[in-house]
Amino acid sequence: MHVSMVNEQDLPVVAIVGRPNVGKSSLMNRLAQRQVALVEQTAGVTRDRIYAPCTWRARSFLLVDTGGLSDEDRFWQEIARQVEEAIAEADLVLFVVDARLPLTAEDEEVARRMRRLGKPVLLVANKAESRNLDASDVYRLGLGEPYFVSAAHGHGTGDLLDAIIERLDMQPGQSPEDDEDQAEQPLRVAIVGRPNAGKSTLVNRALGKQRMTVSDIPGTTTDAVDVEVEVGGRSFLLIDTAGLRRPARIDARLEELAGLHARKAISRADVAALLLAADDGLTEQDKRIVKLAGDAGIGLVIGVNKWDAREHDPKEADALLSELRRQLPAADYAPIVFLSGLTGLHVDRLFAEIGRVGLQIDLRMPTAQLNREIEEAVYQQPPPSVKGRQLKVLYATQVGRRPPHVILFVNDPALCHFSYQRFIENRLRQAFDLHLAPLRITLRRRGGRPR
Repeated sequence: MHVSMVNEQDLPVVAIVGRPNVGKSSLMNRLAQRQVALVEQTAGVTRDRIYAPCTWRARSFLLVDTGGLSDEDRFWQEIARQVEEAIAEADLVLFVVDARLPLTAEDEEVARRMRRLGKPVLLVANKAESRNLDASDVYRLGLGEPYFVSAAHGHGTGDLLDAIIERLDMQPGQSPEDDEDQAEQPLRVAIVGRPNAGKSTLVNRALGKQRMTVSDIPGTTTDAVDVEVEVGGRSFLLIDTAGLRRPARIDARLEELAGLHARKAISRADVAALLLAADDGLTEQDKRIVKLAGDAGIGLVIGVNKWDAREHDPKEADALLSELRRQLPAADYAPIVFLSGLTGLHVDRLFAEIGRVGLQIDLRMPTAQLNREIEEAVYQQPPPSVKGRQLKVLYATQVGRRPPHVILFVNDPALCHFSYQRFIENRLRQAFDLHLAPLRITLRRRGGRPR
C-alpha cells in the first residue's frame, strides 16, 4: 500500500467516524501508511477534519478523519458539525468502535445516525488484538458483519481495505447505492436449467420479440446474455444462460464454457429461475442447480415449462408438485409455477413470484423483535439437554441480507441439534412472513472471535 500522486478532487471519499478514543486516527495512519493524524491517549484530540489519499490494489480514495462524537465534549456542537459535513460528502463511512469495551450510548447514537442518513457503512471493531475477545456485543448495532482490526498492529486491515474497494467499486466514480437506489434497480434473475428446458423461449416471450436463438438442439444458447424486461410494472434483468450438463457429458470445450457461464450467472443474480421440462421431470442435474443457488444464497423460483399440453389436468400438476417437494426438501421455500414459455401460459405468474422472492431476500429483522421471537420460542419449547448440558441462546442479530443472515450467540454451538435449529428457523419464518426465500442461521459461541 502506498500514497499516490492523484487529483484528490476526483477521488471517492471514505469518512472515519466514531466516539473519542476508539482509534480513528490510528486507523487512518495505518490505512494511509504514514503519520497523517495526531495520535494521543487523550480522548478527542482530533478536532478538525484531516484528509489523506490512500491507494490499495491500484484503486485510490480519500480518507477523512473526524472528531469524536461525544455529548461530554465541550466542543460538541462544532465537532458534530464537522462530522456531519464529512459524512455528507462521503461515499462510504467507516464507523469505528472499541472491540474491547461494551457498547456505549454514544456508539448506539452514532449507529442510529448512520441508519438515518442512509450512507453505506462498514462497521470496524478496532483494538481487537486478543483472540479471546468477546465480540458479540458489537453485533447489537445492527450494521452488518463487523471488520475486526488492530490499527496498532495492522491485523485485519487488509481485509478492511478489500471491503472498502469492493463497496466503492459498486458504482465506479459514484457513491455506492443506498437502499432506496437498490429498490429502483432491476431485480437480477438468472434463467437456469438443463439444455432445451426452454430458457431462451421464456426470455423471448417476456421480451415480446425474438431476441435469443431458439432451436430443438439442446444447448443452442452458449453465452450468458443480459436483457432487461418489464413485467407487471417491475423491471427485471434476465441473465439467460447456456444449459448446465453433468460434467461427464461435457465432451467439447464449448459445452464446458457454457457450464461456467451458468455458474457465473448464478453468482451475479439475486434470484435464480430454474426451468424444468415437464416431460423430463426433476433430474439429478436439476438438483445440482438447486444446490448451486442454495450455496450462492440467492432466491429460487422453479418453473415447470412446456405445460401447455397438460394445462387442463390439475391432478397431474398436484402429483408433480408433491414429487418436487419430496425430492427438494432443502428448497421447500421455493415457489413452483407451471407455465409455457411458448404460449405465454402463466409467464406473468412466474415473474410475480420472482418479484415476491426478490422482496423477501432483502428482509430486515429489527434486532429487538428478532430477540423477542427467539426468546419466546425457546420459552415455549426449550432445547433438549445433551449429556446434562443445555443450549442457551444468549443473543441474536441479523448481519446480512440477500439472503437474510442471522447469527445466534449461544453458550456452545455443539449443543444445538439440527432439528432445533430448524425449529428456530421455522419460528422466524412465521414471525417475519419469510416463506419464499432462504434464511441463513449461524451459531456462534459467545466470546468466540468471528472469522
